[in-house]
Amino acid sequence: MRLCVSDVSVRLGGVPILHDVSLVAEPGEIVGLVGPNGSGKSTLLRTVYRSLRPESGGIRLGGHNVWAGSARAAARQIAAVLQDDTTPAGMTVVEVVELGRTPHHGLFDREGQADRAAVREAMDRAGVLALAGRRFGSLSGGERQRVQLARALAQEPSLLILDEPTNHLDIRARFELLDLVRELGTTTLAVMHELDLAARVCDSLVVLHGGRVVAEGPVLDALTPEVLREVFGVRAQAARDTDGIVRIAYAARPLVDGRLAPQR
Repeated sequence: MRLCVSDVSVRLGGVPILHDVSLVAEPGEIVGLVGPNGSGKSTLLRTVYRSLRPESGGIRLGGHNVWAGSARAAARQIAAVLQDDTTPAGMTVVEVVELGRTPHHGLFDREGQADRAAVREAMDRAGVLALAGRRFGSLSGGERQRVQLARALAQEPSLLILDEPTNHLDIRARFELLDLVRELGTTTLAVMHELDLAARVCDSLVVLHGGRVVAEGPVLDALTPEVLREVFGVRAQAARDTDGIVRIAYAARPLVDGRLAPQR
């Protein structure tokens, strides 16, 4: 489903955080949000999954305003995997994934056959069926991320939100998780901290700096040497290798003039 963010501005405590931010994620596309710390990436995610109402601008999913209906209706369409997850450690994996069905139930509804099928399919796609009876707190970081992704998939969302999904994961777990996201075919908006991973998995990038979009488009169009220098403060160049993967080559002295570029 198509996501369209139009001229979104956000203030927190009277301080402007986002300034007229616009982006589009086409159906099935993975769009990465990248930028220095404090550039507004997570704030933008919060406006999309209805955690933070924008001061102005609009967010439409499949042509419908996500802020016009109820939170439950939005949760049937949008699933988020966040950094600050508060899942109780004592819950079993299957209990965690079942939480993804909550937006589809009324107050007194019971779990039905369709719910059980959605939970099993989500666990199968995320590769966590074998962990069904394990306690969430006993899992490794990579396993927890997969379980959280399975919970999001159980919602059967049209849009998947990921906030630094590879944070604290080892190298193998990072690639496994990103390859899984790539295979889902679900429209995805993801904050990515590591540019190399963002370049590998995303169809397009939106570069935020000081709460504004300073570059966007296919990876090579967004990560130009000028953007890498002026926004991220490094001397580097992105290029597509013969295997089709975009990789970033950093200079021997990667910092601009031997130091980080000043914030603008």
